[in-house]
Amino acid sequence: MKNIIVAGGAGYIGSHMVKMLSLAGFNPVTVDNLSTGHRDAVLYGDFEECDIADSVRMGRIFEKYNPSAVMHFAAFSLVGESVEKPEKYYRNNVTGTLNLLETMRRHACDRFIFSSTAAVFGNPDYLPIDEKHPKEPVNPYGRTKLVIEQVLGDYAKAYGLKYVVFRYFNAAGHDESGQLKERHSPETHLIPLVVQAAKGERAHIAVYGNDYDTPDGTCVRDYIHVIDLCAAHLAGVKYLEDGGAPEDFNLGNGSGFSVKEIIDKVKLVSGMDFKVKTEGRRAGDPASLVAHSAKARRILGWQPEYIDIEDIIKTVWKTA
Repeated sequence: MKNIIVAGGAGYIGSHMVKMLSLAGFNPVTVDNLSTGHRDAVLYGDFEECDIADSVRMGRIFEKYNPSAVMHFAAFSLVGESVEKPEKYYRNNVTGTLNLLETMRRHACDRFIFSSTAAVFGNPDYLPIDEKHPKEPVNPYGRTKLVIEQVLGDYAKAYGLKYVVFRYFNAAGHDESGQLKERHSPETHLIPLVVQAAKGERAHIAVYGNDYDTPDGTCVRDYIHVIDLCAAHLAGVKYLEDGGAPEDFNLGNGSGFSVKEIIDKVKLVSGMDFKVKTEGRRAGDPASLVAHSAKARRILGWQPEYIDIEDIIKTVWKTA
């Protein structure tokens, strides 16, 4: 079995990826410092508790497993926190990733799958957002991801690094078996927050602004199921194994749903009613973010399975 290091494999997306890799015949090696991840979410493969910034320990892990590829999910990703604590984000997301890349170089591992974000684009000039859209991030989180995207291009030219960049829009959903789920603390994603309101675990759900230039005045986002994200990453591994050149891909469903639509769909799926309060806009929230994912479909043969937003919500409701 080929060993694949999954940095951040104890987190939300990473743990789902670890399961998919194992079921696909790989041996996933989770490397996680457990600052935000959960040890009990690593249900497959091997586990090494380590920070990617620890060069000595990371070197020993590479010597032990001789990985054929590395998947990198070990980033801090809260936009608001990145504004308040930019040093934390640059240290982990940039310096930590550079250390990981250097460890790979020292051990002749040249296949890298990078978890990036739609935040590199900033406020969109047009929709849907394709890979050629200008990259003008408006917060430190997005800037840290863009820095690494640029580093990867330089490493490919200088050192022959083979890489794939995946930019997520809004990851959502749970593993339908109930083994894995979203466990952020604090939770910031809309769908699990609304589900918590439906379960009576929060007094109300807040809608931040209802006067945007959208059909119902609330922000529109593109939601992609975590299993579909992982399927793209698995296709990315095969793409690199087959000799594919460095590429970047936007991952989304290609259709947007407003905050109000998500709330209404959760009420429909759950059969529960709950309070909704409208509050002021949050700074930096674009009216609409929708991905153009045709490139991933064309080059990787990727096809998302969870197209209907109700199906995505159902995987959260029944396992929450």
